[in-house]
Amino acid sequence: MQWKHVTSPSPRKFRVQRSAGKVMATVFWDIKGVLLLDFLERNHTVTGQHYSDQLEDQLHPSIRSKRRGLLSKGIMLQHDNARAHTANVTSSTITKLGWEVLVHPPYSPDLAPSDYHLFGPLKKSLGWNEI
Repeated sequence: MQWKHVTSPSPRKFRVQRSAGKVMATVFWDIKGVLLLDFLERNHTVTGQHYSDQLEDQLHPSIRSKRRGLLSKGIMLQHDNARAHTANVTSSTITKLGWEVLVHPPYSPDLAPSDYHLFGPLKKSLGWNEI
């Protein structure tokens, strides 16, 4: 809002460009860094089948190539309780891969590991200053 006199003309607005829109990114990471960064196609949603395929077809090979020997030691996966993460197809894929799922704690800003281990280094690598 802007204060103006009743007889003053309306303020001019700058030409607005359309935004690129929202893009869904899925990030899998461990303490050493990002394992897989995947962008979802426009107008698609993450379903149980999509997430399951992502684990098997993208994350598993990524772990094999980036963290040699980790697959034989065992993978512990922590994700939230979204429908795609708890779907039967996802559970069967995780069992087939021999991975273990860590229980997701109730949401709390104090318990979000991504705030401490992912977003901070990501901001630094992008050149953003800490606020």
